[in-house]
Amino acid sequence: MAEADTIKCRGIRFPDDEDVLNPRIRRALKRRNYEKTEAEAVRPHVRPGDTVLELGGGIGFMSSIMSKGCGADHVHVYEPNPTLIPYMKEVHALNGIKNVTVNHAIVGPKKGTATFYQRENMLTSSLEENPKTIDSPIVATHEIEVHNINTVWTAIKPNVLVCDIEGAEADLFDKAKLTGLRLAVIEIHPQWIGEAGTRRVFDAMHRAGLTYFPKASQRKVVVFKKDW
Repeated sequence: MAEADTIKCRGIRFPDDEDVLNPRIRRALKRRNYEKTEAEAVRPHVRPGDTVLELGGGIGFMSSIMSKGCGADHVHVYEPNPTLIPYMKEVHALNGIKNVTVNHAIVGPKKGTATFYQRENMLTSSLEENPKTIDSPIVATHEIEVHNINTVWTAIKPNVLVCDIEGAEADLFDKAKLTGLRLAVIEIHPQWIGEAGTRRVFDAMHRAGLTYFPKASQRKVVVFKKDW
């Protein structure tokens, strides 16, 4: 793919596909502002040898940063939006990234299926049909496989968790056995999960032996580390 047909951000090339990259995302990529807080949270802390479980892969930005920029050993991505799966794989191929496994599924408290609501504003798509403060119209619904978090954890054995799942984080970790976890970067959505849901996320990370790491946290992106 020609350089002119891509957008480069933080050393990663992205196909300039207008069907995926709306004007807001394109501007953010060009200005190095796309998922800036998340990128700055993982860059100093994800390191060679890490096995990462990323929930909510989006356009493949974070998985590419962790693979190519941080040198993670392997990144396992779960993404429910079927529109983004081929684009994400294209991003990885374009950047010579071969150590990312992309799963078109959701990780949840129990195995099953769930309805995913794809919205006109891709960034607000979620498992909630009518989340508060979101007025972007639904353009499609998809029945997506849900993989049990403990089953996934046993199979992958990650030591790093990166999570941005638009409010589903409140229910995910209550019964999760996060064995071996040393780092978690989670975008919480208090506008949807409230104080109680936010507390549940913090409690789950503390049960896993991690502590809130304020130096790397910023606003809704919270970092938990072990032995900092």
